[in-house]
Amino acid sequence: MFKKIKFKKLLMFAPLMTLMFCFNSPQNDDEKMQTIMVSVKNTLSYLHYNPKPINDAYSQDVYEKYFESVDASKRYFLQSDIDEFKKHNTKLDDYLNNGNLVFYKLTIDRLYQRVDEIDKMTQDILSKPINLDEDEELILEPKKRVNPADAKQQREEWKKYIKYNILQEIETLTSREEAQKKKKDSVVNNKLQDTIKYAPISMEKKREKATAEVKDLITDSFRRFKKRKKMDWFTVYMNAYTEVFDPHTNYFSPKNKEEFDMQFTGKVIGIGAIIQEKKGFLHLGELTIGAPAWKSKQLTAGDKILKVKSKPKEEAVNVVGMLSDEAVRLIRGEKGTPVTLTVEKKDKTIKEVTMIREEVAIEDTFARSITVNSKNGKKYGFIYLPSFNVDFEDAKGRNASDDIKAELIKLKKENVEGIILDLRSNGGGSLTEVGDIMGLFMNAGPYVQVKDSRGKVQTLSNKSNEPIWTGPLVVMQNELSASASEILAGAFQDYGRAAIIGSPSSFGKGTVQTFVELNRFLNTNDDFGALKLTIQKFYRVSGESTQRKGIEADIKMKDFFSYAEVGERFDQYALPWDKIEATSYKKLTGLNITQLKTEVEKQIAESPSYKLLQQSAEWKEALDKEETITLNQAKFNELMKTRKAQIEKFKGLDKFNNGLKFTLHPDEAERIKKDEAFAKKTENWRKNLERDFYLEETVDALSKIK
Repeated sequence: MFKKIKFKKLLMFAPLMTLMFCFNSPQNDDEKMQTIMVSVKNTLSYLHYNPKPINDAYSQDVYEKYFESVDASKRYFLQSDIDEFKKHNTKLDDYLNNGNLVFYKLTIDRLYQRVDEIDKMTQDILSKPINLDEDEELILEPKKRVNPADAKQQREEWKKYIKYNILQEIETLTSREEAQKKKKDSVVNNKLQDTIKYAPISMEKKREKATAEVKDLITDSFRRFKKRKKMDWFTVYMNAYTEVFDPHTNYFSPKNKEEFDMQFTGKVIGIGAIIQEKKGFLHLGELTIGAPAWKSKQLTAGDKILKVKSKPKEEAVNVVGMLSDEAVRLIRGEKGTPVTLTVEKKDKTIKEVTMIREEVAIEDTFARSITVNSKNGKKYGFIYLPSFNVDFEDAKGRNASDDIKAELIKLKKENVEGIILDLRSNGGGSLTEVGDIMGLFMNAGPYVQVKDSRGKVQTLSNKSNEPIWTGPLVVMQNELSASASEILAGAFQDYGRAAIIGSPSSFGKGTVQTFVELNRFLNTNDDFGALKLTIQKFYRVSGESTQRKGIEADIKMKDFFSYAEVGERFDQYALPWDKIEATSYKKLTGLNITQLKTEVEKQIAESPSYKLLQQSAEWKEALDKEETITLNQAKFNELMKTRKAQIEKFKGLDKFNNGLKFTLHPDEAERIKKDEAFAKKTENWRKNLERDFYLEETVDALSKIK
């Protein structure tokens, strides 16, 4: 949950802060990092919802958190390194207080040293024949691994890791080969024109190809690592300090804050193209429909980017070997300004393409709807909301509530008899948008209680008495539905406005964050980034927190996430669940959840498709929990055969069709006639909806609400 707060309100917490936060402008990176450390410490101590004592116990937690981020797999640091680092594990609190960089520099310098050594080591390993017939195992579970005792043991561990990757690559080649043979056999058996290329290669050749591919991938990964700036690792270091307070308190470098803002508002100034790295080169990925790159008609996915000319009077910058995020920053710029890309096309021709930067909407951020024609002949409206987006800086910018309102108006014109609001995998967004969306479905009333660090409780209310839709409503959720999603679902549930269907419980994020710009307190114009800080907890109108527990679905349907450790309750530093007094609200009548639950859950439990889904999810979860794997090729092949047989058992899920029919809105139906890319994207979305078992059951549940 993110809340925009004017910082003047926060200053009342500590008048002393302005004195403590005053620094002269840093002269170098070291001074900048020191300033950030002290600023973060003060901000955490004075403004966090539940500040922790900065002591030795805190230091030890930070130490463990840091190495979980830097070397979770225990592949880089030797045990001697860890023994040396351990001497600092109770001093990190002091380093934070004083802006001392000794531990950060020690660990990161050592990391770069070890990476350089391992790079040379792996190149040497890969220059010699790899024996895949030895009877060895690789430990997969990081918690079961130990740091190598010395360089010799480290070499053996990396050799195992390389073997594992080669075996996986061989299996990929074999699977492709098997798929091609299956296609060819089908063509031949059905006496169709044979255009299928099938040329099986020997196992020795597969080994060669797989080894070469793994060598390229490892070489490329080390290349990218070495190009990563040490300041980027400083962000990781600072987040070890912040996330021990709670998992949603994070330090954002200026670059990371910019990326967050773009995702939150759903717009970016640029050309509308994904930039991908592959083997030391940057390539264009998917082009956004209607954006400058797409409109140029000169660029296509797969084009290799050679140079970027960010400004007309500047020299073009060679981006070969550059990290993708650095190239992206060159391509982005001010709205209405030109940018030129020099690209190599697939036919090896070189082309310069100049475009004018525009505001590009990130379409996957925004709500979308479609009409569902059920098997009983009735029509329902389906609205997918990926996030509670809002543009705080632009009053005319898009926000989730306006988008939902527009979709509801469209669906009402189609005379739908009920609405499905899909909040699956919606991680939240703006707190205020929750109330505005709630007002589209019911009359005015409180929707959430917010408590600050002083214990003061504020009740936020939807003030609209002009709902757009008052008919039957169901809300879909899963384990990744979090924050704002949980507030909205919880409010609808408490009022009895909607039935909640899906995962037994949602994510369980019941905290509110705001951004604190660190340079706000500093005597400088430099940008020191920002702290996303937990300042409040929110509670349902019933008084219950969603923290850790999430929203319990009225009608429960387990999915793949239900078998994984997904959610706030699995994070050791998550704030606890608690409860406050309920606020005054009037529960609606008419929705008999008990009867609906009995009817639908019995039907779901008897569904062969649902049973198969659960078996598949349980099997995949068991795979994820495997702690070791064989590196002997013969044994590995047998293991893959066993797994393929199991996969074959679940193949029916790939062919599942829920029997629902979907109708586009007239304006979108017209658009797909003119826009090929949009047509393809829409068709993929429609196909996914047709394969959605959970949607079928949700439509059935909706049909039972009178």
